[in-house]
Amino acid sequence: MSADERRTSVAVLGAGLIGIDLVDKIQRSRHLELRLVVGRRRESLGLARAAALGCPTTSGGISSLLEAGSFDVVFDASNADVHAGHWAALRDSGTTLIDLTPTQLGTFIVPTVNGDQAAAHRHINLVSCGGQAAIPLLHALAQHCTPSYIEVVSTGASASAGRATRLNLDQYIATTQAAIRYFTHAPDVKVMVNLSPARPAPPFRVVMTVLAADLNPGLTRAAVTSAAEEVRAFTPGFAVTSLDARDGRASVAVEVTATGGRIPKYAGNLDIINGAALLFAEQHAAAPSR
Repeated sequence: MSADERRTSVAVLGAGLIGIDLVDKIQRSRHLELRLVVGRRRESLGLARAAALGCPTTSGGISSLLEAGSFDVVFDASNADVHAGHWAALRDSGTTLIDLTPTQLGTFIVPTVNGDQAAAHRHINLVSCGGQAAIPLLHALAQHCTPSYIEVVSTGASASAGRATRLNLDQYIATTQAAIRYFTHAPDVKVMVNLSPARPAPPFRVVMTVLAADLNPGLTRAAVTSAAEEVRAFTPGFAVTSLDARDGRASVAVEVTATGGRIPKYAGNLDIINGAALLFAEQHAAAPSR
């Protein structure tokens, strides 16, 4: 069997900003074979871009994907309102569905935290871009203290937020809050999102505040630094820009600069969730059960 035949077959459902950057990342993977990009409308710009990249494309959404055959992995880069229907359609197919929309369906996965569960679940929830930026650090910090309150404020460039992102902002907030509680066990979590129209467009920024009476400043700094290095391995533009820990309070700020060739540098929000999606799919491909 050739190396290509051993690669995991994948499809991307959604041809918006997230979907097309994901296409570019998959094409550079040695472990994944992109067999289809699915959009809603034949005349969409995203499908035209995917075709220009040499990808097989089809319109018509989930029904067209089902007609095209079976895939090991499907990335859902559409929107939260239709994701439940996508899972219902694929549940009995044996496909692993990786959800890049901010629903609360499926198993929460942050690859550097619990990516070792790649073989255990078929319905994967990647939380949100803000969740993928914040949770690795918050989870690491929570191994050394007991957070009573966590606040996460994400700011992204307005130009980096497509129609689906704007429609799903309420789901984004609710899902990110739920995932932070899941990974840190903090009883009180608050998530806020800003879309900035500033020019030049700002990079994607996430600021985290943690209150914990037993917080140890030295352990906090070490935990955050180590977790950030792990994130940087799959999102090179990820950087901790400030870190302060004292008197039961930690404040951590990160910026994510996109380093891919298909999206502008300010679209770090797309870069980090797509990087996480790609990493998890490759973890899935390498899982022993395969």
